[in-house]
Amino acid sequence: MNSGELTPKDVRRWVANRFYYQKSIPLKDAAILSNCPERDVRREWIQRIIDHDGRTANEGGIEAWLHLGLAVGISREQMLDESQVLPGVRYAVDAYVNFCKTKPWIESVAASLTELFGPDAIRERLVALEEHYPWIDPCGFDYFRARLKQAPQDASYALNLVLQYCDTVEMQQKAVEALTFKCDLLWSQLEAIERGDTRAGVSCV
Repeated sequence: MNSGELTPKDVRRWVANRFYYQKSIPLKDAAILSNCPERDVRREWIQRIIDHDGRTANEGGIEAWLHLGLAVGISREQMLDESQVLPGVRYAVDAYVNFCKTKPWIESVAASLTELFGPDAIRERLVALEEHYPWIDPCGFDYFRARLKQAPQDASYALNLVLQYCDTVEMQQKAVEALTFKCDLLWSQLEAIERGDTRAGVSCV
């Protein structure tokens, strides 16, 4: 993507599949909230859900990603019906949501620390999209512009929580394992998207 080598079909496959991850982010954050006994933490963390869901129908990161879909030629209906979501992507994202439902809240917070690397990646991606893919309507890039501000704040708060609450060697190791799990999950998503639709010709027995 960053070197301009993707076809329009490739870009649309990435946008449609990444949307399944984007729409699941508030679900994993709600799971973290449900497991967290710390009221002060809940007060802060709930902003993440608002950032993605918005307070009205025309706000939030999910809505902004739907606009990106339109900008690359995917209808709103196609984005929402999940018909283009690859099995590998669905499995990885669902595993992340389930992790946050079943693990201690601070481990789930640790898993979110991939956001520490987000701003640089988003900045590079935005430049590449604007430079190499002029066929994409620039209004579709609003999601990335918003995350350039939100992601550093989110990551800083999450990191401070992990440093505060993971105060034993055992808990610190759990935090590392959670972050490793999240990195593997993101890698699995990208690998599935790169391979494309592998369902054709496969029968279930």
